[in-house]
Amino acid sequence: MMNGNSPEQIGNIAIFGVVREGRPDDDTVASWLQRYFLCVPSAMGCDPHPSELWESMPGAVRGRRALAPMRKTVRRGGEGDELSIEGELEGWGTISSGFPTSRDEFEATHDRQIIVTGRKDVVAAGENACSASFCKNLDAGSGRWSVRGAGVGAGVGGGLEEVPRPCSLGTASGDYPESIMPELSDHSSAVRPEPAAASSVPEQGSSSVRVRFCPSPTGTPHVGMVRTCLFNWAYARHTGGTFVFRIEDTDSARDSEESFDAILDSLTWLGLDWDEGVGKGGPHEPYRQSQRMDLYKELAAELLEAGYLYESFSTPEEIEARHRERGEDPKLGYDGFDRDLTQEQKDAFRAEGRLPVLRMRMPEEDITFTDLVRGPITFKAGSVPDYVVVRAGGEPLYTLVNPVDDAAMGITHVLRGEDLLSSTPRQVVLYRALMDIGRAQAVPEFGHLPYVMGEGNRKLSKRDPQSNLLIHRYRGMIPEGLLNYLALLGWSLSADCDVFSAAEMIEAFDVHDVNPNPARFDPKKCEAINAEQVRALAETDFRDRLVPYLADAYPDPTGESAQVPLVSASSFDELTVREQEILNEAAPLIQTRIQLLRESRDMLGFLFVSDDDLVIDDKALAKLKPSAGDVLDAGIRALEGLSPEQWDKDRLEDVLKAAIVEGQGMPDGEGIKPRLAYGPLRVAVTGRQVSPPLFESIEILGADSTLARLKALRARLG
Repeated sequence: MMNGNSPEQIGNIAIFGVVREGRPDDDTVASWLQRYFLCVPSAMGCDPHPSELWESMPGAVRGRRALAPMRKTVRRGGEGDELSIEGELEGWGTISSGFPTSRDEFEATHDRQIIVTGRKDVVAAGENACSASFCKNLDAGSGRWSVRGAGVGAGVGGGLEEVPRPCSLGTASGDYPESIMPELSDHSSAVRPEPAAASSVPEQGSSSVRVRFCPSPTGTPHVGMVRTCLFNWAYARHTGGTFVFRIEDTDSARDSEESFDAILDSLTWLGLDWDEGVGKGGPHEPYRQSQRMDLYKELAAELLEAGYLYESFSTPEEIEARHRERGEDPKLGYDGFDRDLTQEQKDAFRAEGRLPVLRMRMPEEDITFTDLVRGPITFKAGSVPDYVVVRAGGEPLYTLVNPVDDAAMGITHVLRGEDLLSSTPRQVVLYRALMDIGRAQAVPEFGHLPYVMGEGNRKLSKRDPQSNLLIHRYRGMIPEGLLNYLALLGWSLSADCDVFSAAEMIEAFDVHDVNPNPARFDPKKCEAINAEQVRALAETDFRDRLVPYLADAYPDPTGESAQVPLVSASSFDELTVREQEILNEAAPLIQTRIQLLRESRDMLGFLFVSDDDLVIDDKALAKLKPSAGDVLDAGIRALEGLSPEQWDKDRLEDVLKAAIVEGQGMPDGEGIKPRLAYGPLRVAVTGRQVSPPLFESIEILGADSTLARLKALRARLG
């Protein structure tokens, strides 16, 4: 391997994560440097100091970019904890030169990496051993590497963060063409998934399965609503069925067109397309319940005539009084008093000015159905009182209109939230009545999806900011990331796979696999999943998706902030030529460095503001060392000596390294460590401590602006 011959196999890979929160102590860092960087046991073991080991290797196989993404979630641990990791790794990348020679450089460049290491104690010998453990192929001649299989490792804590588990990867072995071999950046654990295999999903509309999503336009779209929609959509697509979208807008006091528009906008943005319904039409129009009142009145009359409904005149106060007289809890609910009223009694109530509600006559028998998620469920006779389906004024309620519409539209599967489980026996009884009068063909199958929990394991409220879909979009979640994470709230593609595409979900999703236990919405994991999906985007797609955020096209739903647009338009094609040039060069630099698209404003904002308008972050300014002035002076002198033809990242790195790191431009010829060397330059050029790669940033910014900003900060420091 060391001489550039055929790849050699290394077994039992160990994986370690270095966290963003907190810094390891000196001993831990030294341990990492000695033990946990790419060691080649078959060549020379892991005993030499890493600096010696690395210097002895060819440049093609040296470097801190020998990374692989983890496919297994790492459990959180406290400082000093030892964590076991069992899982599969798959990935690829290009190994480049450059090994961190100090703690400072290590901390500066390795706070978000997954580090792949070969352990000295176990070495795979041959093809069979490799397939039985964990294999790594490294080609010293090409600098290509790949990993595959399953392995076991351990990690040192300090708060290891959860790492998403990409799974849309092919087996990584052998050579890969350069087109699918992206070079992984210093802060990347991303991979580019291979195209999925040909789908076995049946053609849409080829089966009798019909599901529906029927939200009420009474507020802001929330993640629980989207999760329900997603599971219905995925099941329809998986089975080759039909996905129906209708609106339950019978509550005139709470419904709003603003909410209606927000729901349509959200589903469109998420890509949850429907086959028939609002905006598309279909054989069962209209698809807004407010436009179907005549049908509900007609069916209510038929059910009343057939004896399934009856008129009830009792007031809530009268019902409670009767319970008290019998020594019962006054809150037991309706007591069936009006079931057998004579016509004379009804006429007497009407003479008093009373108007009746219509109640469903519940049968005196157990009601049993098989839930697709929870199995057989029985409601005992008498446990569900007769319920109101039409108000006294003649307005139909949800309890009537929803089953009526499901029956009229031929819905075969009702997938909805667990909070509606208690209403299911009522609906089963109503479906049976509709079948008896010839208005329904069958009782649909029910599947009640688990609660989505928030902080403190409480049901996630619609009013909780974590549930607000518009806030998630504003912050920069992408549809692929949000849907991927929401799919995990009650379902999983497999036991060792957290990151997957919509196509992979469609192919695998079966409602029978949904877990009935409550699922907790974890914002950090949601963002981590989103980050993996962001990294998987094509470069041009990623670039284009940044533009609305740079233009601040999505307003803050909370109304707390309004940011100034950084670019002239909300779509790439409408930007100026210079704005397009900047984005074409800069967008690839941050794709592996952000989790949310709105973070692009902080990362790239310095490229779109004038030199005078650049704001220097106070915290970044405060962390500059006393040597910052000398560093800026050396940097200015070095850059002023470059011609326009020399203004490229490689030449920029060479001259700045020589002037500052090697000390050629510093007082007394004293060099400065890389971390301290480039910090003042980064703050001057970008205004921040964290930015895209420095030399690439300077190249994009140009000589005039770069020198103006360096001189401005130098003058400010005095």
